[in-house]
This record gives sequence, C-alpha cells and structure tokens, in this order.
Amino acid sequence: MSYSNQAALITGASSGVGAAVAIKLAKLGVNVAVNYNSSQTGAEAVVDHVVHEGVQGIALQGDVSQEKDCRRMVSETIEKFGRLDILINNAGTTTFVPHHDLEGLTEEIWHQALGVNLMGAFFMTRAAAPYLRDAGSGAVVMTSSIASLTANGSSIAYCASKAGMNSLTKTLAKTLGKDGIRVNAVLPGLIDGDWAFNTWGGGNDQQYDELKGHFLEQTPLGHVVTPDDVADAILSFVTGSRYATGQLLTLDGGFTL
Repeated sequence: MSYSNQAALITGASSGVGAAVAIKLAKLGVNVAVNYNSSQTGAEAVVDHVVHEGVQGIALQGDVSQEKDCRRMVSETIEKFGRLDILINNAGTTTFVPHHDLEGLTEEIWHQALGVNLMGAFFMTRAAAPYLRDAGSGAVVMTSSIASLTANGSSIAYCASKAGMNSLTKTLAKTLGKDGIRVNAVLPGLIDGDWAFNTWGGGNDQQYDELKGHFLEQTPLGHVVTPDDVADAILSFVTGSRYATGQLLTLDGGFTL
C-alpha cells in the first residue's frame, strides 16, 4: 500500500519517540504535522528533517490537555495538507512522586497527568475522527506504558492515567471501528534516551547506568528499547494488518514477563 501524500498528526513530537515516528512516516511519503508544547526549536528541527525526506511538514504548538488547542491543531493540519489519515497520541507527562507518599500526590499533579495523558488523547481523537473517517482507513496509535499494567511507575497518577489510556484505546476502537478507524496502543518499558537519562537517571551517568542495568538484568532479550524501537512498533499498527484494532502491544523486551 502506498502512503504517499497521506497526512499524519503526531503529538509530543519535538523529540524522542514522536520525532522518530515523524521521520519514519516521512520516509514512507507521509506529510507530517509535528506538535510541541514548549520546545519550538526541537519541533522545527524535526520538520526540517521531514521536509528533507521530500514531504511537507508543519510545527504546531499546542497543549493537548486543552480541547481548544486540539481542535485548532487538527484544523491547521487539514488546512495545510487537506486531509488526515494518521493520528499518533504520543504526548505525555509525569511528575515523580514515590507511591508511598500519598500526600505528595497533589490535586495539581493529578490534573496534569490525567489532562495530558488521558483527556488529551481523547480530545485529539475526537477532533480528528471526522477527517480520519473521510480518509477511509484512519489509524490512531497511543503511546501508553508498562506502568499501566504494573504497580510501578513514576507516580500513582501516571500509572492510572496510562491504564485509562489502555481502556480508552479499546473503547474508541469499538466505537470508531464502524467508520473504518483503527485504534491501538504501544506500551513501552524504559525508553533509553535523553528523557530517561534526565528524569529517571537525574542526569547522572552512574545513576542511569545502574537503572539500565536493573532493566537489562530482568529483560529476557537483554535490550532496553530505544525511541526508534517504539516508533517501529507504532508504525506496525499503521502499516500492518487492516484488521488489528483495540490491541495493546507491550514493548519491553520481556521485562514484565
């Protein structure tokens, strides 16, 4: 199947997984809208890379937790490309709060986690749905997390928001299937890269190496996934079987087995 001249909107795409997805889609001939919240420089660099692949690109600033921003970004994508075939709900946020520190999990932290990770994915999908339906075979892919399946994660709020995203994936798949829209999710474990180094590793080489070592010791395949690995899994839902929907793909090298 040719993807030339199709259009994709990727949230949280100024770096990491989102940027990797944007570049891989561009290599398939897909025009790409790159959403960012604060990193305009990063998003514009991704757009430059996309354009270098011979397709069109656009950087869209927006906070996915705000419905008005979601609708505006979809409208700007349609204005630029004339269509929307693929939506990647990749934007995410977290605040590190030890699970035992119940009082430390403030109302603000809850609202931020649910607003970006869960409500934002719904707002974006709802805004995009009419155009994905018009495309005839729309694809939505969520970036969830293994934290949605385990009792471990950066905070209880983060775990709950990603578990909600898993449920959202299934309910939207059932709801939108009649319109030919497929909705799936990828659940990565630790993603080796700058974000993990600066957050989980605290920007400390030794601390991060110890963290990676912990994952490697418990991972049957002996590999900590990278942004490219996650992007490949996301693309598998876009370019793979037309009959896969409502699926949750764990991508952690077997860490959670």
